[in-house]
Amino acid sequence: MTRPDAPAAAERPADGVPRRNWAGNVHYAARRFHRPETMDELRRLVAGSDRIRAVGTGHSFNRLGDTGGDLVSLAGLPPSVRLDPQRRTVTVPAAMRYGDLATFLHEQGYALANLASLPHISVAGAVATGTHGSGPTNGNLATAVAGLELVTADGDLLTVDRASDSFAGMVVGLGALGVVTRLTLDVVPTFDLRQYVRLDLPREALDAAFDSAYSVSVFTDWRSPRLREVWRKQRADQPPPPADWLGTTAADRPRHPVPGMPAENCTAQLGEPGPWHERLPHFRLGFTPSSGEELQSEYHLPRAAAAEALAALDGVAHLIAPVLQVCELRTVAADDLWLSPNQGRDSLAVHFTWIADAAAVLPVVAAVEERLAPFAPRPHWGKVFGLAPDAVAATYPRYADFTALLRRLDPHAKFHTDLLARYFPR
Repeated sequence: MTRPDAPAAAERPADGVPRRNWAGNVHYAARRFHRPETMDELRRLVAGSDRIRAVGTGHSFNRLGDTGGDLVSLAGLPPSVRLDPQRRTVTVPAAMRYGDLATFLHEQGYALANLASLPHISVAGAVATGTHGSGPTNGNLATAVAGLELVTADGDLLTVDRASDSFAGMVVGLGALGVVTRLTLDVVPTFDLRQYVRLDLPREALDAAFDSAYSVSVFTDWRSPRLREVWRKQRADQPPPPADWLGTTAADRPRHPVPGMPAENCTAQLGEPGPWHERLPHFRLGFTPSSGEELQSEYHLPRAAAAEALAALDGVAHLIAPVLQVCELRTVAADDLWLSPNQGRDSLAVHFTWIADAAAVLPVVAAVEERLAPFAPRPHWGKVFGLAPDAVAATYPRYADFTALLRRLDPHAKFHTDLLARYFPR
C-alpha cells in the first residue's frame, strides 16, 4: 500500500520490462526480457521458449511470476478496447490498468461492478490471482470475466468463454495455463458513490458494518480492541449514516489508511459524491499511493467464522502490531471459479500490510497462519504466505481438477515457477 506504481526513472530499463516487482522485494531471475509489439511476435516467442512468464504491473509480493527463462511484458501489444453495449461487455488488452479502463468505461456510460483498492494494477494480473474489491454482494474482480484469449504452450491462440469446458478453472489461472492476451469483462451502467469514514468501531458491530454499504473496508492496527476506521462506499442516493452510527464517530477530515501518510493520495471522502471509479479504490490513479516499502499477506476465511478467527488472532496481536503498517478487513461474495479464494463461500479477507523487513515479518506470518489454521484459510496467491501445500489444497474442492487442467494445457511445465511447483508439483 506504500510503494509507487512504477520503478523510478533511473531503474526503468530501456525495453520497458520491469526487472523487479512493485514492492522491490523480488528481483526477477529471468535470463531474457521481452516486449513484443505484435501477436505473431508473442506467439513465436512463447512457442520457442522452454520457460516463460508474463509480467504486468508487478503487484505480486512473492515469486509466483518469477522465472529463470523468459519474462515478457504485454504492454507493447495494440491497446485496443472494444465495448459491446448489447452484450454489456468490454474486451480489453491484458496489460491495461484498471484505472485506465474505468475512465474509458465511465465516459461511455458504463462501469465495472467492483474494483480493488489500487487502480494501478493490470487487469490480467489481478484476475489471474483472484484479486478482489469489497462488498457483501460483490464478487472478486475475476468474477466479471466472460471470456479469455491466451497463447498456449505451443504458440496457438485459444479463446474460451463461460460456455467452454474448464472455463471456471482457467480464469484464476495463476499465469500457469498460458499467456493471457485479452479479457472480456461484464459491465453495468455507470453509478455514483459517496465515501464516509467512521472511527472506532466496536468489534461486535463488525458484521453490521460490512452489510451497511455497497463496499466496506475496516482498518485496524491490532493495538486496540476497537477497529480504527471504517471506509463506507455507499450509493450516492442513499442517506448518510446517522451521527451515532454503530457507536462510531465521523472523521472530520480525509484519511489515509496508514497513519501519518498523506490523505491527498486517497479518493474523496466526507460524503462528496462522485463516479464509481473515483470512490471504490482507496487511492487515486494519478497519485502514487504514498511512499516507502512494504510486504503484504492476505487470507480469505469463511465469513461465518469471522468473529472466531479475529478472536484467534488476538492471541498473537502482540506479535502482529510491531511489524504492521495496517490491517484491512473486507468481505467478498462467493463464486464458482476453481482457484478463487472465494470459491464456494462468502468470505472475510484479512489483509496485512507489513513493514519491509522479511526477517521480522515471516515468523509473524507463520504465527498468523497457525492461528487461522482451524478456519481453512486460503491465501491470496500473489501475497506472502507459507501455508503447507496440502493445507491449501484441502480448502479447494476443484484443486485436483485444476492440477489436471494444468498438466493438459502445459504438459512440459513451460509456464511453471518454483512457487507453482511447490503447490502444484508435476
